[in-house]
Amino acid sequence: MIVGKLTPDAVRLLQARNLAYVATVNDDGSPHLAPMWVDVDPERDLVLLNTADGRRKVRNLRRDPRIVVSSHDPAHPHPPLIVTGVVERITTEGALEHIDLLSRKYDDEPWVPREGQVRLILEVRPDVVALPLT
Repeated sequence: MIVGKLTPDAVRLLQARNLAYVATVNDDGSPHLAPMWVDVDPERDLVLLNTADGRRKVRNLRRDPRIVVSSHDPAHPHPPLIVTGVVERITTEGALEHIDLLSRKYDDEPWVPREGQVRLILEVRPDVVALPLT
């Protein structure tokens, strides 16, 4: 099924402890793929990612905000959820609290800040959401 916004099934999958694979476009046009922790803001229909400033994916997204986020339920890996969209906003606002929430979700541990690291939240606005049939 293909829709233009996050469905309840997509939200549940993104709220669970599943990794996401995030694709961006390098400056030479080649793809860049990175596994990431993922979150969702269902009220604003946003996929939320948290990363450190200066990483390749951030450089790519500042130049070209197109992004693909894919995830799946390990019990039912095929077909995966695929969200194609744009990074609408890159912000430091709330990013440390957000990475702590993600660390507790994925590692069951509080986040330990790294000296000099600036955390960012990437707010992804879905254009196309392709998800498994349920």
